[in-house]
Amino acid sequence: MKLLLDTHLLIWAAEDNPALPGAARELIEDTDNTLYFSVASIWEIVIKSALGRDDFQVDARVLRRGLLDAGYEELSIESQHAFEGGTLPPLHKDPFDRILVGQAIAEGIVLLTHDDLIRQYNFAPVRYV
Repeated sequence: MKLLLDTHLLIWAAEDNPALPGAARELIEDTDNTLYFSVASIWEIVIKSALGRDDFQVDARVLRRGLLDAGYEELSIESQHAFEGGTLPPLHKDPFDRILVGQAIAEGIVLLTHDDLIRQYNFAPVRYV
């Protein structure tokens, strides 16, 4: 299965944080799955870290390198992702999360999340853990 991890799951997985749900850990450790991270997540971390958000205090460069070294694939942002994200109902106002949902739809990748708002996009390939 192709899995796109949302930003918090990426951070938690990289830090081996106990906040990472067990179901997410199992999917991440399953070698049959192909893991992706989005450039949008890196961008989100850079911006929110600079704003002083406590939950984003991670060096985005180090995180990216670690993800690539661990075998994750980097997903760039394409126009089609923006188009899909722009057509979503206004359940979630965070533009980073909306582009992740748009990427999942456009690429046919399951977005793995622990965000209750993202889970409401039940028509999209979203898996809540």
